[in-house]
Amino acid sequence: MKAGDIRQEAISASSDWRPMLSERQGSGPLEPIDDIYAKDVFNERVMRERLPAEICRAMQRTIDVGAPLDPHVADVVATAMKDWAVQKGATHFCHWFQPLTGLTAEKHDALKVPDGQGGALTTFSGKHLRLGEPDASSFPSGGLRSTFEARGYTAWDPTSPAFLMRGENSATLVIPTAFVSWTGEALDKKTPLLRSIDAVSRHAIRILTLFGNVGGVTRVFPTVGCEQEYFLVDRRLYFARPDLVSCGRTLFGAEPPKGQQLSDHYFGAIPARVLAFMAEVERELYRVGVPITTRHNEVAPGQYELAPVFEHANVGVDHQMIVMEMLQRVAPRFGLCCLIHEKPFAGVNGSGKHLNWSLSTNTGVNLLDPRDEAHTNVEFLVFLCAVIRAVDLHADLLRASIASAHNDHRLGAHEAPPAIMSIYLGEMLTDIVHQIERGSPNRTIEGGALDLGARTLPKIPRHSGDRNRTSPFAFTGNKFEFRAVGASAAPAWPMTAIISMVADSLDFIATSLEKDVGTSPTPQALHAACATLLQSIIKQHKRVLFDGDNYSDEWRREAKARGLPMLPDTPAALEVFASRKAMDLFERHGVLSNAELASRLHAFSEKYSTQIRIEAEQMVQLARTLILPAAMEHQRRLAEAVGASKAAGVNVDAGLGQLKAFAGLVDSFREGIDALESAATVGGDDPAADARAVRDGILPAMGRLRERSDALECHVAADLWPMPTYRELLSIR
Repeated sequence: MKAGDIRQEAISASSDWRPMLSERQGSGPLEPIDDIYAKDVFNERVMRERLPAEICRAMQRTIDVGAPLDPHVADVVATAMKDWAVQKGATHFCHWFQPLTGLTAEKHDALKVPDGQGGALTTFSGKHLRLGEPDASSFPSGGLRSTFEARGYTAWDPTSPAFLMRGENSATLVIPTAFVSWTGEALDKKTPLLRSIDAVSRHAIRILTLFGNVGGVTRVFPTVGCEQEYFLVDRRLYFARPDLVSCGRTLFGAEPPKGQQLSDHYFGAIPARVLAFMAEVERELYRVGVPITTRHNEVAPGQYELAPVFEHANVGVDHQMIVMEMLQRVAPRFGLCCLIHEKPFAGVNGSGKHLNWSLSTNTGVNLLDPRDEAHTNVEFLVFLCAVIRAVDLHADLLRASIASAHNDHRLGAHEAPPAIMSIYLGEMLTDIVHQIERGSPNRTIEGGALDLGARTLPKIPRHSGDRNRTSPFAFTGNKFEFRAVGASAAPAWPMTAIISMVADSLDFIATSLEKDVGTSPTPQALHAACATLLQSIIKQHKRVLFDGDNYSDEWRREAKARGLPMLPDTPAALEVFASRKAMDLFERHGVLSNAELASRLHAFSEKYSTQIRIEAEQMVQLARTLILPAAMEHQRRLAEAVGASKAAGVNVDAGLGQLKAFAGLVDSFREGIDALESAATVGGDDPAADARAVRDGILPAMGRLRERSDALECHVAADLWPMPTYRELLSIR
């Protein structure tokens, strides 16, 4: 089928998707949200209904305070979980985990098997719930395991509820798990996250104990809510772009005359097909207990966003992985394809995953909520200064935690924070921090109210500080927002880095205060010790605070002068994992051993190189088999037109000049193909060196070839251009 025919089909489908939807859904009324929310989740409500009281209490102790789970409890839970799942139509179960690929993985096993006598036997027991054994040899291990050493284990994570994943004619019981090797080393992103949560809870409680531990806190949880940006394109156009299919982004494509210049897509009216898709995604997510609260158009044409409410970090991270899977699973039902790549289209905004996080006690107190008169809330100021110290000491690790080939296309552009890590606090907290540095804080700036000038409009409360969308790490009222995380990233890894860094600073502060005032100090002695310690922390680490324009060249120069890490790309950032400082941090708090951290350097470097090599090979293939033939045909047409005009006695000077100029573009394009093929042979001796070689050799050649292709696209006849253009990809709804 010709590209033009595919475009016409896509245009027709954009206004003809309703019949397909009505056939699939039927004509009956939709179930109320209250009837479907968490309907397919084995949660606390279901456990209370199906488990004996003592078993339910044991499960809650594990979830609430991290108590070890007795195998007997697991046996009882397994029976109840199996019965619940089978009654809801489940035929299989799977251990669902997050390997170092950055995606999720699952292996399905039958809940029942034939008994050989015409019946069936249940195969699901406490052992099946607690432990699985997938082949570990085909997952990235970063050198922890050889390919001939295959054994790996998945271990049930009881703090993240099991759920049902429904297909067109199936239902599968999905059990969130950790994934480790036969040696016990972590091969996934969940295991280090759970370890870091234990570490930050341990040291946060030491701080709370010094302040009297009002309320009897026994556990501190990081909380998280990830905003997810994504693009939607028509499915027919998607499959007509081999680069989108194999790489997730367009490797070629000239910018259209109209992109996002008018800012008319942002928060605009949601197109009908897109709104129907969003509603379906939300209903599917509600069924598995993912609490979506926000949906809207984003800045770039064809770009959208959704966001959940805050949850415990471990559950929130699992839910974020479900969100990405559900977006891509539901889109085809509406003739769409969901793109979660960080930069699917050049020249318009890319997609991020803003990681909002805080710390909360098991009694429901947000430890990063300043509340009224924040300057008097010493407990809050301690946790705030712990974050400041953590980000300054480990800004390089924070940058490395979001490093990827995909995110390199986005970071530093005018839709994402730069690769330089800094903290934005806002006017109120910045003022308090300055007061702490000078001595004792004595005031809190109030936000006041805004009079909008019209009698019919109410006065509205004004926040005590503005927002800064250019900051990579911003305080936003009662939480921090890490804006540099890429859209396709598994949030468990950056969350692990943040929590480990903060745990380390809380350990430092608790140790310093315990040394100065003991473990049961008077309020006066504690406040005096805090004032001295926090003043010292601010003086030592204030260089990481910046409230200005992070996009500006002036900030880059200032950041360099301040000595902040400048890690512009993934190969440079990943080298941090080999530093003694990073190794000591993770090992000191039991999050990652040195070998486990080294495996991340190996695996992530290898992934970076592999992704770029795939892109380079795809570019060469597209250039030779699609773009070059179209350009040559256009050149032939020009030549025929010049020849015919000359034979007719028409002056052909202008046409001949156009032909020669275009032929020059074609020759340059052909040279670019050869240059990229040659560059693709570069390599290094180990994954880190190979990543640097790919960055320095292949990426520049890809950029030059793209420039030449995009120039050709602006000249080749529209009926000859072999792929859907940006105008079509970004405008057909």
